Amino acid sequence: MGKGTKKTGKQHSKEWFEALAIALVLATIIRVFIIESYRIPTSSMENTLLAGDFLFVNKYVYGAKVPFTDIRLPQLDTVEKGDIIVFKFPKDRSLNYIKRCAAVSGDTLEIRDRKLIVNGREETFPDNAQFLAPMMPAGYPDRLIFPRDSEFNKDNYGPIRIPRKGDVVSLNEENYTLYASLIAEEGHRIGFAGGKVLVDGRPSETYTVEENYYFVIGDNRDNSLDSRFWGFLSERDIIGQALMVYWSWNPNISFLNPVDKFASIRWQRSGMMVQ
Repeated sequence: MGKGTKKTGKQHSKEWFEALAIALVLATIIRVFIIESYRIPTSSMENTLLAGDFLFVNKYVYGAKVPFTDIRLPQLDTVEKGDIIVFKFPKDRSLNYIKRCAAVSGDTLEIRDRKLIVNGREETFPDNAQFLAPMMPAGYPDRLIFPRDSEFNKDNYGPIRIPRKGDVVSLNEENYTLYASLIAEEGHRIGFAGGKVLVDGRPSETYTVEENYYFVIGDNRDNSLDSRFWGFLSERDIIGQALMVYWSWNPNISFLNPVDKFASIRWQRSGMMVQ
């Protein structure tokens, strides 16, 4: 009797462990390849997304990336203008950023007196986007803007073409800062000497782009570190598309103040689809 009870107990423990292991594997697969949770840390997307919003990110729609490799699963859809996407920040890939896609590979983008113009057509301003600071007129270059030697500022920018895989771009002293980081990120040594651009140590007058790129901007246009400041977003750094806010509260209220923390919950945002 005792032995049978012990055996039954061991069998139940084994079944429980197997069920737990299967659940962990399924949860990992879902998180890596299908849907992942993301928290909005800053105000760069206000008022579309607020600091303290928690949302689900659809990873499989653009083709989830297999961990520790450059392999992507087949994508269901392509990134389009207006999509709100989560991506690895190109300047520090340990950080995830979220912005709105303003232009895709092959597009020509311009910002003219704050109006976003893509391929010669003015784009509709997002419903909840905002400006907080006075407009910077054309002719007043901002040295924090990409590329660093341009005459652009955050409110008057471009025109600039978003690189597309297969594009053959000219390389010269004038556009060196436009393409230098892109070429380096694609795995090549880039330099400038004797009035010539050097790629992998050889003078080069052209370069063939190896990947697709995008231009992303925050909806809080005056408080967003986006492509206007650091350049093109590579397709390989895209994680997924923002899907739905499932929780939201004020991130500035401490958990040591539970009453106020609970009172700060934004119930009306729960279940809100991101668009």
